[in-house]
Amino acid sequence: MKITKNLSVFLRLFIIPGFLLLVMLLIIKAPAWFDTLFNRNQGNLPPVSSFGIIMPKGYSVHGIDISKHQGTIDWDRVSKMKKNDIHISFAFIKATEGITRQDNKFETNWKLSAQHGILRGAYHFYYPSRNADKQADNFIKVVKLSKGDLPPVVDIEHSNGKSAKKICDDLKVFIERLEKQYDVKPIIYTNINFYNTYLIGRFDDYPLWIAGYFDHDRFYNEFKTPWILWQHSEKGKVDGIRGNVDFNVFKGSLEKLEKIRID
Repeated sequence: MKITKNLSVFLRLFIIPGFLLLVMLLIIKAPAWFDTLFNRNQGNLPPVSSFGIIMPKGYSVHGIDISKHQGTIDWDRVSKMKKNDIHISFAFIKATEGITRQDNKFETNWKLSAQHGILRGAYHFYYPSRNADKQADNFIKVVKLSKGDLPPVVDIEHSNGKSAKKICDDLKVFIERLEKQYDVKPIIYTNINFYNTYLIGRFDDYPLWIAGYFDHDRFYNEFKTPWILWQHSEKGKVDGIRGNVDFNVFKGSLEKLEKIRID
């Protein structure tokens, strides 16, 4: 009985707290370990044979949008990849989310994409449930646009239980703050269902970036609102990026895209 009692005390005082401490360390350190494990050798990734998706016909300007979820990107390899006369001309990079969050890969991706000759733009993931002014403050604090950069983007995909009027009124506050700060009209990114449910006819003066992943002919037939960017797939492959990446086309020539950059 005494041995059993001593063992029980030993377990309570040393083994169980030690195990809990180990679990806490794994939770805290796991993101960094996984990033090191999966992204350290990004430059050694085997080249992809193609972009892995069917490209929409009739477009000459292609680009991607990325965030920390793509890990460490080898921008040299991204810029050099060319298949069937298609290459990456532009990249939109996540900068902020909500009122407090910043993407921890933004500064690196922002700098290296430009160094490798890729037109760059920054985007904010917007929550209708959060204060619009504070979200604008978050983006403006992080993103310093320079001459030649693409306009800022607001990514709005969820209603968060808000009415269409509330969503549009607050979104107007957010984009007007950005427009005043950067002296250019921000681009609105959303998907077809959200646009048709909440935004249709309310922001026609602003450039639209629309997401629609289904059959290309169906997209043309079902979505008639003018757009400048179309996110047509979330399953693209690019040299220097591990895993899938969103693919987009610009509606026009490279010269036309360059004309909407910051003066």
